[in-house]
Amino acid sequence: MIEGARRIMVGSNNYLGLTNDPRVIAAATAALEKYGSACTGSRFLNGNTDLHEQLEAELATLMGKEAALVFPTGYQANLGVISALAGAGDVLLIDKLNHASMMDGATLSGAEVVRFRHGDLDHLEARLARATGRAKMVIVDGVFSMEGDIANLPRLVEQCEAHGARLVVDDAHGVGVFGATGAGVAEHFGLTDKVDLIIGTFSKSFASIGGFVVGDEEVISYIRHTARSLIFSAAIPASACAAVIAAIEVMRQEPERREHLWMHARRMQRELTGLGFDTAGTESPIVPVIVGGTLRTFEFWRKLFDAGVFTNPVIAPAVPPTSGRIRTSYMATHTDSQLDFVLDAFSRVGREMGLI
Repeated sequence: MIEGARRIMVGSNNYLGLTNDPRVIAAATAALEKYGSACTGSRFLNGNTDLHEQLEAELATLMGKEAALVFPTGYQANLGVISALAGAGDVLLIDKLNHASMMDGATLSGAEVVRFRHGDLDHLEARLARATGRAKMVIVDGVFSMEGDIANLPRLVEQCEAHGARLVVDDAHGVGVFGATGAGVAEHFGLTDKVDLIIGTFSKSFASIGGFVVGDEEVISYIRHTARSLIFSAAIPASACAAVIAAIEVMRQEPERREHLWMHARRMQRELTGLGFDTAGTESPIVPVIVGGTLRTFEFWRKLFDAGVFTNPVIAPAVPPTSGRIRTSYMATHTDSQLDFVLDAFSRVGREMGLI
């Protein structure tokens, strides 16, 4: 319900549809009643609870890594991890379309930041060759949030091993979506052991708020004691932890949720492309529709909104100035009739605006 009218939501990152799941809500409510509304302090002071530690154990198991560390947000996870591990004299090689939090963490680290063209691993290869003899870390999104494509982890792993570089993947949009158990893009490719660190968030498939990193126990311990965005921030409420723990359990019990999500995602990829829209070669439940300039993008968004469909308009600087788009994303809990409605709206508005 927005402004008194019902609209179909295709602008959420609630991929598994768990934000309104009664089991998740019940777990968060019980924790709220037991622990109160906030921790009111850093985890190094009074902000740590048994639920924070239980959640870290659950995440390590899910992600197939030795240890996990929970941060206040996904943004702060990237900021803290990258700035803790890299420093002056090191080289950070970053995909040009990585999330802003990764860029900010790299800048904060004081390391040399080298960007390579999006998905162009030949360009990365040349950049790696120039950094011979220096400590290096390659940092990529698992799923790129405005394009919907996924990182070519098999080749990235080969390149990092050949050049002695570490590999860090921010899989905010992959965890819960990709992989046999929902552990993300590394599991999808069978390369969990080859990725040094995987960073994620709770604000998408996990239906809560917060962030995390998983990896070798020694590295996680080091980050725990050096990441300033963790040390000097208040901990997330215990209720947020409880919601994630419950969401992980639902994921385990109901793998069909991912199957439903992918059924909807593939349908929308196929049918929006079939209508004539440019969907940027998406490989995920994020399906962008390329529109063009800023004003035209907002016009398209408004017409869809008035037609009863909530989407997200994305303009510069999030994307290039001439590549404004309508970002849609799909949930396991969408119904076929809801998606029929969305496709009809896109078809009508697209023809009215001359996009198809």
